[in-house]
Amino acid sequence: MITRRNLLKGTAATGLIAATGAFPMPAIAQGAKIKLGYVSPQSGPLAAFGEADNFILSNFAQSAAASEFEIIVKDSQSNPNRAADVAQELIISDEVDLMLVASTPETTNPVTTTAEAEGVPLISTMAPWQPWFIGQQGNPGDPDSWRPFNYAYHFFWGLEDVISVFTNMWGQLETNKIVGGLFPNDADGNAWGDPVSGFPPALAEKGFQIFDPGRYQNLTDDFSAQINAFRQANAEIITGVPIPPDFTTFWTQARQQGFTPKAASIGKAILFPQAVEALGDTGHNLSSEVWWSPSHPFSSSLNGMSSAELAEAYTAETGRQWTQPIGFVHALLEMATNVMGRVSDAGDVDAVVEAIAATDLQTIVGPVVFNGAGVPPFAATNVCKTPLVGGQWRMRDGGGYDLVIVDNTGFENIPAGGTMEAIS
Repeated sequence: MITRRNLLKGTAATGLIAATGAFPMPAIAQGAKIKLGYVSPQSGPLAAFGEADNFILSNFAQSAAASEFEIIVKDSQSNPNRAADVAQELIISDEVDLMLVASTPETTNPVTTTAEAEGVPLISTMAPWQPWFIGQQGNPGDPDSWRPFNYAYHFFWGLEDVISVFTNMWGQLETNKIVGGLFPNDADGNAWGDPVSGFPPALAEKGFQIFDPGRYQNLTDDFSAQINAFRQANAEIITGVPIPPDFTTFWTQARQQGFTPKAASIGKAILFPQAVEALGDTGHNLSSEVWWSPSHPFSSSLNGMSSAELAEAYTAETGRQWTQPIGFVHALLEMATNVMGRVSDAGDVDAVVEAIAATDLQTIVGPVVFNGAGVPPFAATNVCKTPLVGGQWRMRDGGGYDLVIVDNTGFENIPAGGTMEAIS
């Protein structure tokens, strides 16, 4: 394959690069800014993940490092095909030196695949590492065929972490340990519901029985079949990874049909306060994983702000409640600044990749170091895991919801604010 990187290396060796060429060397002229490409879902059904982007980018522009960078932002529109297209634009037309991508496999995977094929360094986050790493393999069903990436690196948690968090929260309640699985037909849903590497075998090991009625299509408008199946299975716990509008539909219909489990621990859909507020008072005691919060005891390597200070600044500027992606988008820019600060030539792809791999950075989401800790050998090169705790949404007396951390097992430095309560 003739990639942008191969062409650059070949033409550089023969002295054939011209200033007007289609693939000029990026960011090597004295005084030239380092180009960062950033892709996230800023519109469409996943737009809540990109809600804080403008604030974080504006915050970064005020940092001392900002003068060295030009950040080119693209909206995936919550569409994997669009994500791949804009990644190609960033590589070919904008000639970025480093690609950044965030928020769900629908965005991270096509951008990563494109950058990997073109030989462009990439840092990814906000997708469990299994759908990110395994989902991009040529044969996801054959572990012997899985290979590490050459240019792509990812920091986030994995399915084993969210399973541990969810079961720890459920263990605080009296239930029959029957779990209904609400898994869509997308990268996240297929990974979470995978009978070999997903929730079913892991829950069985922990004494839970999962009932999976099968995949449904995103933006489904009728969940009666799933609700009836969960009721017939006598499921007292619901889990899954729907997109935000789908869980709103499911939960509204479940309550209308008289189905109220004791616990509903949902990934992706109820990470955001506005998604829970859309449910009215039926959002009380819904639970989810917590990647980042104002309670996290970490600070920014860019400006020294604590997690609490960054959340407060977001609310002061936007008038909105803090949201979990704030920390990870900020950490992406911490990573980019740190990595590019350790290379003398932003256009030297090998040097940039080596710098990413050698990262050992304390960020606002915790330490990022690609040392393989807690990651299977096949993914150890490309994945760094970050802390994960569990939380429950609690309705305030005056309206609105607060996310209260109710499980911090293994991360006791992240303080808990309460214990798990059953849905009523």
